[in-house]
Amino acid sequence: MLAREPGAGPGRSRIPLAEPDLGGNELLYLRECVESGWISSIGPFVSRFEAELAKRAGARHALSTANGTVALHLALAALGIGPGDEVLVPDLTFAATANAVLYCGATPVLVDVREEDWGIDPALVEAAITPRTRAILAVHLYGHPCDIDPLAAIARRHGLALVEDAAESLAALYKRRPVGSLGDIACFSFYGNKIITTGEGGACVTSRDDLFERMGRLRDHGMNKARRYWHDEVGFNYRMTSLQAAVGVAQLERLDEIVAVKRRNAARYREGLAGTGLELSVEREWARSVFWMFNVVLPEGAPLGRAGLSERLDRAGIDSRQVFYPLHLMPPYRHLVRPGQSFPVADRLGEGGLSLPSASVLTEADIDRVIATIAQAIQETPWETPRSAAITTS
Repeated sequence: MLAREPGAGPGRSRIPLAEPDLGGNELLYLRECVESGWISSIGPFVSRFEAELAKRAGARHALSTANGTVALHLALAALGIGPGDEVLVPDLTFAATANAVLYCGATPVLVDVREEDWGIDPALVEAAITPRTRAILAVHLYGHPCDIDPLAAIARRHGLALVEDAAESLAALYKRRPVGSLGDIACFSFYGNKIITTGEGGACVTSRDDLFERMGRLRDHGMNKARRYWHDEVGFNYRMTSLQAAVGVAQLERLDEIVAVKRRNAARYREGLAGTGLELSVEREWARSVFWMFNVVLPEGAPLGRAGLSERLDRAGIDSRQVFYPLHLMPPYRHLVRPGQSFPVADRLGEGGLSLPSASVLTEADIDRVIATIAQAIQETPWETPRSAAITTS
């Protein structure tokens, strides 16, 4: 569910997994767009949104796009990724990460993730590099930064591009540096369930002038900026509308507030679920997570199982969702698995991981209801040797 239901708040009948937080100036700015006539991809709200987003991401430039998936494709296309090239991607991610590589005619090379942060494993990245490798696509999964410094060192050593898939992690910090400022290009999504939303929408950010100029040309049909309707190359129409940007500006005004609430909600989950035997969403000492989704992982062999817990939550009027399926399990990507390759961490997380309601509009009563339902379900179907909870340092 992506729209707030009537009566949202304490006592509502159903708690959705995600819903947008639209309590700011969204309607005011949309009205301004309509009254001014600036509703397409040109207008003051587009440039304002891009400027403010670049500042929040710690980059010199931001380029808004129609959605997060085309932002990834645009970034790879601007880097010249094409047929015969390989791009290293984590096995545990949303399918758009790999799809963007395939759109370019290149080959995604699947790499397992780490237990510590669910990010792509730098040791396995190094081992996966071949003469055809052109880039590393690092995903900041579920709002937590991946360990970028080792990846950046690998990229420098091998002359590779480093692209951040930050679709789920706007305002997250890696060693006090904002996600989006850590690679050659970073890509964000503003779908209705993301940290902030424009309905649909995305963006690429970079501090490299050459990549900014090339992405701008490719995004706008490959049109020459100085010679209107003269096309230097085949490009795309990947632009964001002014209506979307107006919503985005209003959302950015409240970004700190939204993140603070999500972090507070995550802390309440962690306190309430401590001692249940569930692994809980992590936050490493070098990171500030924005907890896009708060996840739990059921122990292997637990009698209840993920499906059983999800069913119990559903009966109690609480939405939940399995974490992303590992890419190597799904039909479009099975052929990418190399002989002898395995993905034990992605398999375990994909098998046992469950996302809990995580919207910033959740009340304390909502979260307590989720916690109580989980605790009761576990109490009624206990396992004898629960796996110890994952590290949850702040």
